[in-house]
Amino acid sequence: MTDLGESPARRSPSAVDADALLALADGYHARRVRPWSSRVVAGHLVKPYAIEAPGRGVTDESLETALRLAADHLSSAYLRGSLGLAVLLVHAGGDGDYVLVQTWIEGYMSDLAVFVGPAGDAAGLRPGRSGLAPCVWEAAVLAHERDALSRHVLDGQGALDDRLAAWRGDVLEGEVR
Repeated sequence: MTDLGESPARRSPSAVDADALLALADGYHARRVRPWSSRVVAGHLVKPYAIEAPGRGVTDESLETALRLAADHLSSAYLRGSLGLAVLLVHAGGDGDYVLVQTWIEGYMSDLAVFVGPAGDAAGLRPGRSGLAPCVWEAAVLAHERDALSRHVLDGQGALDDRLAAWRGDVLEGEVR
């Protein structure tokens, strides 16, 4: 029997989609990440980032749209247990544009909102479908931010203002894979 109770004779020799995985591997590439200065948005200290696919760029208009989306989302974040710290990702992807707002909440957890839209159409961003999670490049930035929060705020020493200053200054920049 397998982990799911299937008889080995009833399942394919491989549970993975080899063609799809190899196609993803063939198209895999680095993406540029650049931080913007942190700012207060809807009562939250927010660290914004741009993620750019080859040939794409995050514009000032995209950032302003993302900040408006973040403000709308964060305006009720305290009802979801927000602790007042958030990360904003503005992703000019290969197949469209994405905005992610991750908020650190009570119980060492996070709250995530994902907005999607057509490439280059900042006004077309809408909430993503239920269950949508970060892509590999977005997850790399969020992993950095998880480590920065743990290192500077949760494990940090001294006054909270000093811990927050250290967190604000710990940014990811360059290529992610």
